[in-house]
Amino acid sequence: MKNILYKWKFFIAISCSLMILSCSDYLDVDTDTDNPTVAPINQLLTGIEVNIGSVADFQFFSADILQVYTHQFTAREEQDQYGTKADNLLMNNDWNNVYLGLTDIETLISQATETGDLVYVGYAEILKAYLMSVAVDLWGDVPFSEATILEQGTVSPSFDDQEVIYQSVLDLIDAGKANIQTGEGVAPSTDDLFYGGSNAQWIKFANTLKLKLYNQIRLSSLFNQTDFNALVAEDNFMSSNADDFQFNHTAAQAPSDERNRLFLDAYGGAQVTKYASPWFYEILIGVNPNIHTGNPDPRLPYYFVNQLLPGQFPRDQGDSVTGDPNADYWDSSTGFFSIRFGSIGPDRDGAVQNDATFPGIFPCGGRYDDGAGFARTINSGTGVAPKRILTYDEFLYIQAELMHVGLITGDSGVKLREAMTASFAKVDQVVAGTGTSQTVPVLAGSAAVTTFMDNIDTEFAGASMDKQLEIIMTQKWVATFGDPMDQYNDYRRTDYPVLADPNGSSPEYQLDNGDGFPLVDNLTVLNNNFQVSFFWPQRELNLNQNAPEQKDPTTFKIFWDN
Repeated sequence: MKNILYKWKFFIAISCSLMILSCSDYLDVDTDTDNPTVAPINQLLTGIEVNIGSVADFQFFSADILQVYTHQFTAREEQDQYGTKADNLLMNNDWNNVYLGLTDIETLISQATETGDLVYVGYAEILKAYLMSVAVDLWGDVPFSEATILEQGTVSPSFDDQEVIYQSVLDLIDAGKANIQTGEGVAPSTDDLFYGGSNAQWIKFANTLKLKLYNQIRLSSLFNQTDFNALVAEDNFMSSNADDFQFNHTAAQAPSDERNRLFLDAYGGAQVTKYASPWFYEILIGVNPNIHTGNPDPRLPYYFVNQLLPGQFPRDQGDSVTGDPNADYWDSSTGFFSIRFGSIGPDRDGAVQNDATFPGIFPCGGRYDDGAGFARTINSGTGVAPKRILTYDEFLYIQAELMHVGLITGDSGVKLREAMTASFAKVDQVVAGTGTSQTVPVLAGSAAVTTFMDNIDTEFAGASMDKQLEIIMTQKWVATFGDPMDQYNDYRRTDYPVLADPNGSSPEYQLDNGDGFPLVDNLTVLNNNFQVSFFWPQRELNLNQNAPEQKDPTTFKIFWDN
């Protein structure tokens, strides 16, 4: 009996012990292995880079505003005449994009620091520097030091001084480089969508980004000549378009659509949302009387594509009886059809889906203009074109500007020629990567390109110092078509390129296509001043107790805007 009782007690004791241990283990579990609460650092990096790729992009982000402010597209929405308001959805989307991205970056830095994966820390710090430079460039003072400490109880982060943030940006670039150069920890690979884990290319990008930022702040008190000289002496910048910092889009459409956002916006909707800028067009065809006159740009059919054949009468609104095309802007010799900036003409708001000109193969993976006309659909192109953020040819234009103002040694005219050569090569590279079924001529080395650049060289050589700067900035503006963020910065810094001005003293547009219905110059107006920064999103000001009063974006300058 004793034996049986002992065995029974022993069984109960063992059972209870197991139950206690099991209960203890159960209560100790605070994560669901199927739904982890901590993301692996490689997945964090990929997600951050996808976010970076959409900052200041098209299709619901601020490029839809900036494209109009830099006069490469026109629009019917409030960004026409620089009229963007404080509750603008596109602007709010990018504000949210910046701070969601910043939160993920801080998480990656924290986790990778704890595990000793310093290369990941370096990548994250450089991406943080880029992201916050964009935030300052758009809004000026923004939350930074308190922006990601919600867990510590900060729900209303203070707005930091923009110049202080920019100094932190420069420091972050240096810190990121140092962490990458340690080589410590797990090595990023295919999770790095920009450079595939190439530390050498990340260092080149970091240096090129820093040079770009120093060029922006060169007239401000933040400019550090000693640090700038050390950066130039290091001489480790982008050396070819293989080093371009760009977000590469693909043809994939599921589970998410990975095509270029400008392509989806322009080619995917029932209505026209992207109107090619007539001001930009006239510069490209060489009829602007003040810049590149009589020197047509060979990139035009790569930049824009016309649905109308040359000489074809507009179909949507044209009156074949009277011969009135009812077009706000139409060039019958090429088929180019659009609306003007600030137009109040009777033909501005008509439905022109079948006539309008669209962005072409280079900016978004659309269609190359072979002169045969087409009917725009989502199948008119592949949508495989990168979002170019900072590229080798842009770096060369930055060098040309720095040479021109005497901050680095060299011949700015020679560097301009080098930059233009790289820009034409970039078009060829993008076209080759689109997978287009069209036969598209190669630009680099062609007679048309050589003639164009020779004419620019002649124009540059005979120009005043100020006009030479205009030529450098105009060519940079043309080359970076599709990336209006840096164009917006450049215009505010230098006042170049010259933009369309409906209130100007001379006729705004030069085109007279001889159709009997000439452009009426007083049917374009400008009722708002240029916005030199963005409104702070009104929702942020309403919810954040430490937010400033709303600004006047036509007078609130970024600190480097002199």
